[in-house]
Amino acid sequence: MASSVTATEAARVLLREIVADHGPVMFHQSGGCCDGSSPMCYPAGEFVLGDHDVKLGEIDGAPFYIGGAQAAAWSGTDLIIDAVPGRGGMFSLDNGRERRFLVRSTLCAPPGR
Repeated sequence: MASSVTATEAARVLLREIVADHGPVMFHQSGGCCDGSSPMCYPAGEFVLGDHDVKLGEIDGAPFYIGGAQAAAWSGTDLIIDAVPGRGGMFSLDNGRERRFLVRSTLCAPPGR
């Protein structure tokens, strides 16, 4: 599983705007193509989690989940959620804001190094 999830200040600003408009939210990162390759932001409880989804942590109170296969593929990686210019995923709450969430990553040192 990925080691952690954090967010840049730009992502936190966008998240605060979305929460102000929609109330509590959650994130899900899948390994799919197209929109599925971006972190998606949904109203809390409106995305049905699968048996293999893994909670990595929270960003300012918003839980962040990742598909199990994606978590395994990114094992030993810290995920950093950022916000950049562009369109969000079709079903994500960042869509239409001319900014979107983006995953950046850094490799973590293996234990004992």
